[in-house]
Amino acid sequence: MAFDTTTATAWITAAEAVVKANEARLTGLDAAIGDGDHGANMARGLTAALANIAEKEPATPGDVLVAAGRGIVAKTGGASGPLYGTAFRRAGKALGDTTDADAAQVGEALEAALTAIKELGGAAEGDKTMVDALTPAVAAFQAVAGDGGTVAAAAQAGADAAEAGLAATVPLQARKGRASYLGPRSVGHEDPGAASLALILRALAEVTA
Repeated sequence: MAFDTTTATAWITAAEAVVKANEARLTGLDAAIGDGDHGANMARGLTAALANIAEKEPATPGDVLVAAGRGIVAKTGGASGPLYGTAFRRAGKALGDTTDADAAQVGEALEAALTAIKELGGAAEGDKTMVDALTPAVAAFQAVAGDGGTVAAAAQAGADAAEAGLAATVPLQARKGRASYLGPRSVGHEDPGAASLALILRALAEVTA
């Protein structure tokens, strides 16, 4: 199964649904170590992403992700808007004009998203951010793709790795973002950005399965 316009749109649709279903959980995680608005911000941003996709009627999967990113930037508050918005736009641009991306191309797009997030937020793996979920996810996705695996198989591996990365944020002390102000008190909590990232990648695995 290739990653085409229909699949890309289904991904954002599934991501919006799962984030809305987990809005209270994401808000609770953020209330513990942040501003307490991550769930609401992400739900609003992904709703805006879908609206922008519908308005633009994109012709390629890359165009879908660019439209999603622009919608997110326009409507998502806090740091999540610029980070997720830039990530989706950079991923979309990495796909270029292809109409049916294979696993290797999708892996490159996810790597472009990770690079964008690291450049914009200045976070590295171990800082207790979404980078801790996305870094292992990209590596796992690309490993499967490099072995000739399908988009579905790579997405499953990526989602599993993202969830493991999320779990690994619990013992970390935050070094970036609002949570870093808490110092040692940030230990013992899942990072909310890593949590939303894991949900979004699980949505990708489900729509490509």
